[in-house]
Amino acid sequence: MRGIRFAALLLGAVFASGAANAAPVLMISIDGLKPSDVLDPASNPLVNAPVLRALAKEGSYAAGVNNVLPTVTYPNHTTLITGVAPSLHGISNNTTFDPLQKNFGGWYWYASDIKVPTLWDAVHGKGEVVGSVSWPVSVGARSVTYNVPEVWRAGTADDLKLVEALSSPGLIADLEKSTNTPLSKLLNETPQSDAVRASYAAALIALKHPEFTTLHLVSLDHFEHVYGPGSTEAADTLNTIDTIVGSLIADARKAELDLVVAIVSDHGFAPISEDSNLMVPFVEAGLITLDEKTGKISAWDAMPWGAGGSAAVVLARPDDKALQKKVADLLKKLATDPKSGIARIADAKTVKAMGGAKEASFFVDFKLGVEMGNKTTGAVITASPGNGTHGYFPDHPEMNATFIINGPNVAVNKSLGVIDMRDIAPTLAKIMDVPLPSATGKPLF
Repeated sequence: MRGIRFAALLLGAVFASGAANAAPVLMISIDGLKPSDVLDPASNPLVNAPVLRALAKEGSYAAGVNNVLPTVTYPNHTTLITGVAPSLHGISNNTTFDPLQKNFGGWYWYASDIKVPTLWDAVHGKGEVVGSVSWPVSVGARSVTYNVPEVWRAGTADDLKLVEALSSPGLIADLEKSTNTPLSKLLNETPQSDAVRASYAAALIALKHPEFTTLHLVSLDHFEHVYGPGSTEAADTLNTIDTIVGSLIADARKAELDLVVAIVSDHGFAPISEDSNLMVPFVEAGLITLDEKTGKISAWDAMPWGAGGSAAVVLARPDDKALQKKVADLLKKLATDPKSGIARIADAKTVKAMGGAKEASFFVDFKLGVEMGNKTTGAVITASPGNGTHGYFPDHPEMNATFIINGPNVAVNKSLGVIDMRDIAPTLAKIMDVPLPSATGKPLF
């Protein structure tokens, strides 16, 4: 199939008319990238991103991307490859709902948790090769032909064995040899580890020629959490990522002449200074029970499920009217207290309309500058250990994500306006000429 497409490309160069040929796509996620960092140089003079800015100028771009509830990494990355909201695709948060910590803080790592078809499935179903490096919710993704999934557990050397065991057989050895870089250099949240992720993606494209490749770069998000958006450290990280992306695209286009590159992100960022320890009033109201000896949660009737700048509230008995009222009354009381850090409360009907987690009977949106804390006793409001976060409701402009698309048959220097994240997957499906009928979004062009 590769040879057929290359022949079609050459014919298209000579006879530039008729329908465009399907093109391979490389989707690069820069976690936490705000559109203003690329599109508005004056917004942060510390950022120098010539590669990303050239991609936008020579392609098409969104002024902003309205993302999904909550505005955290795993639900939005799943929307990027499905074209639907969390209520349909099933990835409701970063971490699984686990009030008694039986899953030891586990995340939604497994592709089997995705309830709808993905772009990976669509491309694989057409008989084409799919590649992925460090994409969220990709463990066990059967339609990813060559997969290095994003997964960790203990933060020890055994995580190397875990990633290699869950990657496509023989792939890590091939990539290590091709890049002369061991897998151990990838398992971090630094620009250097992102450079390894990108080099692995470039090698995968050169060796395997996938029709669709997904790549997740993580260090910008990490540095924005630690130092805050707009910090020198975050700007330096983005400047390094810009260089990394430039090298990756140059190498990838040597292997794939007609490659379309989509730059995406999952969310924006906001500075923070305080935590709202929402579990404290739930404990005081008797909705959460703590073990007298260990202080750990031993039972619960209603539980906040934190997502950075917001929190879902899950009821043990969602149809229990008395429990619903008790929780609604508590949340209403908290929302009227300016010291709670709460901006607004969404009920189940509103959550459903927003496409949020099916598990949520309520959803709390914190005030910008406040994030969900994890303390179960003591003061409700405490100083935040970090300097930036996301997760707020998606109608906050600060949470807007990024979309840039560049390649053959893509309009030059064209603003697409503010778009819906659910439109990205069907747009890429159209470029690759694969069906994605389950998507609720529509192609952008």
